[in-house]
Amino acid sequence: MKKKIAIIGAKGLPAKDGISRVVECYIPYLTAKYDITIYCTEAYAKRASGDYNGYHEIVLKSIHNTRLNSLWYYIKACIHTLFCAKYDLIHFHHCDSAFLYPLLKLKYGDHIMVTTHGAFHDKLNDKWKKYEWYFKLQYNYFLKTVNHITSVSKEEKRKGEKIIGKPIVYIPNGINISEPVSPQIVGQNYIFFAAGRIMEIKGLDLLLDACNQLKYQGVIKVAGDMTMTPASYKTKIMEKAKGLNVEFLGMIHDKSLLLKYLQNSALFVFPSRVEALSMQLLEGVSMKAHTIASDIKANTDVFSSEEMLFFHTENVKDLQEKIMFAMSHPTTMDALSTKAIETLKEKYSWDIIAKQYDEQYEQILN
Repeated sequence: MKKKIAIIGAKGLPAKDGISRVVECYIPYLTAKYDITIYCTEAYAKRASGDYNGYHEIVLKSIHNTRLNSLWYYIKACIHTLFCAKYDLIHFHHCDSAFLYPLLKLKYGDHIMVTTHGAFHDKLNDKWKKYEWYFKLQYNYFLKTVNHITSVSKEEKRKGEKIIGKPIVYIPNGINISEPVSPQIVGQNYIFFAAGRIMEIKGLDLLLDACNQLKYQGVIKVAGDMTMTPASYKTKIMEKAKGLNVEFLGMIHDKSLLLKYLQNSALFVFPSRVEALSMQLLEGVSMKAHTIASDIKANTDVFSSEEMLFFHTENVKDLQEKIMFAMSHPTTMDALSTKAIETLKEKYSWDIIAKQYDEQYEQILN
């Protein structure tokens, strides 16, 4: 009999971005060994409950309040695992539901595992700043009740271990090097920016400021959902975009198309103020995109200055200079891209990541 594992935190499959994409990518390597159930919410899921690609998917009813729906999803998933199912291990991706862990321990004891994706941040985006007290309560108290914790970021591991006083295992996000790329024509020689949701922590304003200072005349393509962007930041972005040739593409749900935009870009700029370990950054490298990234620890922990061009976070002048350098030194950027993709193949392919999760599962189950 296969051991039964429930995964909570991948809110919708097929994945659009973020945590769902992480789960979707490593799970196929483990379905032959484990009986896996993934809890989703109909607010994000594109299909009904059922068996897909070797795992079972339970799609929970959502509520109309978008801000409360995530909380409702976690509560419903936990209620289901407590009263409607029996698993050998519960694996949470994200610790937003940490307040439920003490209750789950009554049934599952030490067979609970948590993977953090962006906890312990010093900065929160505008949408969540007023709930900072809630997040701190989660990881200052409730997360401490769990003994098996992993993190997708080395910096998150360092911060987390200081806060909760327990060891955290580093398991990074990964990438499929051989992902199919869309044949669609998207143009060439543009600066590309991409984020799941465009929030202040993603740093689009820094890129626009730098391009304004450069008096950049080329095309800037911006991919990302702005429907939940705070009005004040959206207004700021639109003001900074005036006088620039900016194309707002919205959220690109087709991953092969997103990869095509990365592949055809003259320059991919990743100016995030806060990250855990960005799938977007890994995808850019997988397409050999000439990349400039902010020098936050989450980025420099993954790639060195011999593999990527970094600018000083928040420093628009430095970003401006790095854009000028990248545009005028394509051979140097090619060399950086080549080294970066070798690191990607060696450390961040999904088969390697899946083995690391499997090791954690075995340790807990045995």
